[in-house]
Amino acid sequence: MLQAPDPAVDLHFYVPESAKGIFGDRMKYATQRSRDKVFRFGTGKYDVWHIATTLSWYRPFNRYTKNIFTIHDLNFLQEEEYTEASKKKYLSLIQQRVNRADHLTFISNFAHRQAAENLKLSNKPYSIIYNGCNIPLAVGNIQPTYKPITPFLFTIGQLHSRKNFHVLPALLVGNDYQLIIAGLNDFPYTQKVIAEAKKHGVENRLKLIGPITDEEKSWYYQHCEAFVFPSVGEGFGLPVLEAMHFGKPVFLANSTSLPEVGGDVAYYFNSFDAEAMQSVFEKGMNDYNSNERTSQIKEQVQQFDWNAIAQEYISLYKTMI
Repeated sequence: MLQAPDPAVDLHFYVPESAKGIFGDRMKYATQRSRDKVFRFGTGKYDVWHIATTLSWYRPFNRYTKNIFTIHDLNFLQEEEYTEASKKKYLSLIQQRVNRADHLTFISNFAHRQAAENLKLSNKPYSIIYNGCNIPLAVGNIQPTYKPITPFLFTIGQLHSRKNFHVLPALLVGNDYQLIIAGLNDFPYTQKVIAEAKKHGVENRLKLIGPITDEEKSWYYQHCEAFVFPSVGEGFGLPVLEAMHFGKPVFLANSTSLPEVGGDVAYYFNSFDAEAMQSVFEKGMNDYNSNERTSQIKEQVQQFDWNAIAQEYISLYKTMI
């Protein structure tokens, strides 16, 4: 992601043996081993240790190395699938990592607010550093496993309750669209999505296609009429940017991090009432089709450039040193 490495910073990537070289030959690599969770010799040679995943068990074992800890989200708190005991356990584990950190980073302002409401951040210094947009793969001549023959709406994600996908079948009322939902769907919540489709009489146009390849995902982004994402638990919302990369209209929940990502070029559901959603969708599609919005949508994506974001992290590392 970093196109021009800073010569003042010596980057080491902590990866499994099989992943060495993944970021190019100019980088240095440290081999990840499971036993390092218990103790790893030699961590004192690093000035800064960046823990980039919320529940990583790997850390420096000395008091000199500065510790940066990134919190992506606490979305498990919104999951019906987690028991209260499980939520309490995970919060406790994350709090331990916060307590060890010298500096915290969050991938959105929402992620910071969510953490501040549920953890003791103790006035630790922090930064908001967004994720970048992964450039979708070129579609080429790829044909998806399921190829719709009518116009369709698209969304993607595991069918967990926080994704809120069960509100989407209402958007199929009064039109001929199909709704394609990609992602693992062998969860109890899937039945709630199907039940809502039956309630609205559109079950034959709901297509749960399961996991897909990156090439297939790009195909669906490129060919859909709109991308719909009513999630109520998103630390960032990368699929939104991926759809916008193709200039597609996106319809989002007006909550969590999604307004930060979609900006003023997305259309937002302020309510999940069926008629309210249908009204937002109809007005949004009319606006998109009547006005040239594609270039504005693509410009929004440019704000989330991985190289610029990598430079933000490099600057943070240098200040920590």
